[in-house]
Amino acid sequence: MTTPDAAGARISIRNLTKSFGAFKAVDDLSFDVEPGRITGFLGPNGAGKTTTLRMLLGLVRPSSGTATIAGQTYAHIAHPVTMVGAALEATNFHPGRSGRDHLRTLAATAGIPDSRVDEMLELTGIPAAARQRAGGYSMGMRQRLGLAAAMLGDPQALILDEPANGLDPEGIRWLRGFLRHLAGEGKTILISSHMLQEVEQTVDEVVIITNGRLVKAGSMEDLHGKATTFVRTSEPERLAGALRVADVTTTSQEDGGLLAETGDLRLVGDVALRAGLPVWELRSQGSDLEALFFELTEGTNRNLGDGVPSAAPPERDAITGGEGSND
Repeated sequence: MTTPDAAGARISIRNLTKSFGAFKAVDDLSFDVEPGRITGFLGPNGAGKTTTLRMLLGLVRPSSGTATIAGQTYAHIAHPVTMVGAALEATNFHPGRSGRDHLRTLAATAGIPDSRVDEMLELTGIPAAARQRAGGYSMGMRQRLGLAAAMLGDPQALILDEPANGLDPEGIRWLRGFLRHLAGEGKTILISSHMLQEVEQTVDEVVIITNGRLVKAGSMEDLHGKATTFVRTSEPERLAGALRVADVTTTSQEDGGLLAETGDLRLVGDVALRAGLPVWELRSQGSDLEALFFELTEGTNRNLGDGVPSAAPPERDAITGGEGSND
């Protein structure tokens, strides 16, 4: 076994490729996920997100390239339950077994005491349902059970596929705070999601792929671009002149408003007040993640379904013994 990377449980994807026959589900993909950060992994259906996560977790063998956690492939991690926790599906449990018994079974195989099971049930908010059969759980409860299972070993890295799916607004708010708390402890968090508005409020970094290839990666701050302010008033030309005196450049908008190159709403409002102009509208404006996502991916995705196109049937994977999935 190799020694973990001294920098912590950094996730590193390098030139990762997975081909099913002539079809490339993932194509020369490279990006990093840093400790203490929440990274959103985004892309249309069929973009290759789930295939990438499966390769990272050793469930699918790459055609080429590497996917490592703390400098190691999953197969070479000595104690994976303490290094990485993952929840890729909300159905990987016996429907006739209670939620608590499901967790106890997983804990027993890893030498984890039952006290940790009860702690995770409390932490994820399902102690009342713990003795009920998991087959009767709602989707939101299944998501919480999957998260509790992923956290059993107190892993350094957490990999979640659509973790907010099925959660009500209160549950989504809880999940956001929970992930933020874990990131504050220095854990590495990678979440795949299609809920763009929720991702925008949760993540620090974004990785966007389409057709198995990287199209954009960066921090939310960088993706939002330079902060600007939209302002509407009765005499936009007068306000533009007053803002120019205050060293703020403006651009006239088609709807009669002004776009000021500053994120300081108070400054714009004060300038308007001194100029004796009414402010009809004043708001911050930046790049919208949803708009950027569709700009980068709309019309480019090869497959709108969840599987590999029928024109390129997948080969049976040597590790899983089953059919691969494009996403």
